[in-house]
Amino acid sequence: MLWTIFVILLVLWVLGLVSSYTLGGYIHILLVIAVVVLIIRLIQGRKA
Repeated sequence: MLWTIFVILLVLWVLGLVSSYTLGGYIHILLVIAVVVLIIRLIQGRKA
């Protein structure tokens, strides 16, 4: 499920870059949050 959210946010971020909507900044924030959560998941998975 985490990968699905990450891919969706990545696609929305690319669309925001291409289309230059005003929501671009918001999508950047969501992408950064998704990357941070992904990294935390990977780190926790390796410790377990």
